[in-house]
Amino acid sequence: MFETIKREIEVVFERDPAARSVAEVILCYPGFHALVNHRLAHFLYNKKLYLLARLVSHISRFLTGIEIHPGAKIGKGVFIDHGMGTVIGETAEVGDNVTIFQGCTLGGTGKEKGKRHPTIEDNVTISAGSMLFGSFTVGEGSTIGGSSVVLKDVPPKSTVVGLWKGERYAESFRFKEIRAHNLVLSTDTLELNIKDKELDVFRIQDDEYLIKIKNRVVREATDHDI
Repeated sequence: MFETIKREIEVVFERDPAARSVAEVILCYPGFHALVNHRLAHFLYNKKLYLLARLVSHISRFLTGIEIHPGAKIGKGVFIDHGMGTVIGETAEVGDNVTIFQGCTLGGTGKEKGKRHPTIEDNVTISAGSMLFGSFTVGEGSTIGGSSVVLKDVPPKSTVVGLWKGERYAESFRFKEIRAHNLVLSTDTLELNIKDKELDVFRIQDDEYLIKIKNRVVREATDHDI
């Protein structure tokens, strides 16, 4: 338990340049408080002391603005930065060395029973305002861009921005350079909304793409261009 807490203090210094002292982290970091409180709530939950576990969780939510259900499984080295408005559901599983920013939701899609929340593998970053709904897996080393909506599995080492329904995807290295845009993946195209223009990137074959703006062909591109 103490080793886990020590690690959670260390990761604050690793990932937040604003952290200046251990005392500051212990006294002033709501993400750290929420995780420590969750360890206690989860322990009580596993002992089937459900009401007491929920009470600890509820008090932690009141103090930190971060809501983590006592049943959620949280790994080591997790860093919740700022954290206000973050919600992590009962059957969510968060791996080691995951970073979660404020306003994120790991939620369900309805009133179904059983596993109904996402599984986040190791070394994933979930950016501010992202919403992940349902029982699926975000692969190791992936990045979920700010304000994204994720509904299906995300492959390892991928970058998702915008709405992800999981139909078809290009390997992550093919769109690293355009990760800042609002990226929506559909069945046959990689669609980008850039200001008032609609840019479609059609895969011709493994290493060739056809770029269109408003249905007008602009040019062909290779992997090196994308």
